[in-house]
Amino acid sequence: MTLAADPPQRRSRHDRELRGRAAKVIPGGMYGHMLANERTMPPSFPQFWARGEGAHTWDADDNRYVDFQCAFGPMLLGHRNPLVDAAAARQAALGDTLSGPSPRMVELAELLTSTIGHADWAMFAKNGTDATATAVRIARAATGRPKLLKAAVAYHGANDWFTPRSAGVTPQDRANIVEFEYNDPASLEAAAAAHDGDVAAIIVAPFRHDAFVAQEAVDPAFARAARALATRIGAVLVLDEVRSGFRLDVRGAWEGLGVRPDMTAFSKALANGYAISALVGADALRDAASEVYVTGSFWYSAVPMAAAIATVQHAIEIDAPALMKESGERFKAGLEAQGHRYGLPVSLTGPVQMPLLIFSDDTARTLAFAFTDAAARRGVLLHPWHNMFLSTAHTVDLIDEVLARTDAAFAEVAAARRAGS
Repeated sequence: MTLAADPPQRRSRHDRELRGRAAKVIPGGMYGHMLANERTMPPSFPQFWARGEGAHTWDADDNRYVDFQCAFGPMLLGHRNPLVDAAAARQAALGDTLSGPSPRMVELAELLTSTIGHADWAMFAKNGTDATATAVRIARAATGRPKLLKAAVAYHGANDWFTPRSAGVTPQDRANIVEFEYNDPASLEAAAAAHDGDVAAIIVAPFRHDAFVAQEAVDPAFARAARALATRIGAVLVLDEVRSGFRLDVRGAWEGLGVRPDMTAFSKALANGYAISALVGADALRDAASEVYVTGSFWYSAVPMAAAIATVQHAIEIDAPALMKESGERFKAGLEAQGHRYGLPVSLTGPVQMPLLIFSDDTARTLAFAFTDAAARRGVLLHPWHNMFLSTAHTVDLIDEVLARTDAAFAEVAAARRAGS
């Protein structure tokens, strides 16, 4: 498929109007990772969105995009997946937030414990931060210790322990956080030794997916070292799969390495966009998990649990990670070949199901912003500094269509560079 080099005119009137209205009633006009302004995103990126279907989204002005953000991860099976939405609708007809949990809670816990390699029990909440925070609390209850080891820069949620911004956070809130370098067993050992007898937990992501820098696969030796250290010192190994869950391996991201954590946190893709998170764990932590007090009025809602059951079952049936890997490999190879051809070397780092764009010699992300802006104007929604996400709706045929558009985007950026040199 060949598309014109010049992108169609994109409409933006409604988005501009909504930004103006939001500035009056929402702090900063928007907050968190959803903020799209001149500092965080290229100028063509919308702030407000109207709808989604499959691998496509439409902004408030009805411009259509092939969506490689997938709502920052929740859309595992594509927007408005009919199987998931039907399951949610059946439960909604019976009730959602009731005076107690529905049978769906038991069914979902049974499904997760039979799917996740190390899981003997499951608890549910709403957001990834809920799950990681609960994991830390359980680890402290189980060990009677205060310290938490985490990789430097690594993001594990937006509470006081993990938020990357210091506004509103006291030093005391972070006093029990001890950092180490990801993929560095010696650094991890040193962090533990410096707080000998006080370490409750080691929390790690299954691979390094910090924003703004190239993603980094886990070194199997580091994964094994983290497991061995936690066992030796009596600490709890927590795997944060909030971002990666069910995209890499439905059994757990480190299952293929033969490394099992004590607890794993899930959210995002668990219910294909319905609000839910889960924490699963091993039997040894069951008593501590029963002792901590964590709850929320909406944590037991039945509709997202029904959606999660349908999502996980379908992901297993179709081998969702393998489908996304096939499309992701085609996407990675195509983009990297285009960048090389236009003299704009780019690499897609990390797992191909969750790639991050890195241009050579682009520390200020000038190229990344220019390229993703040109792609957005051609209806391809990429991200200039955060990892992206594929879903099972990103078929190989759709990837070929996308690559025709990104080729035109590369041509535009290369021509602009030549004109400016």
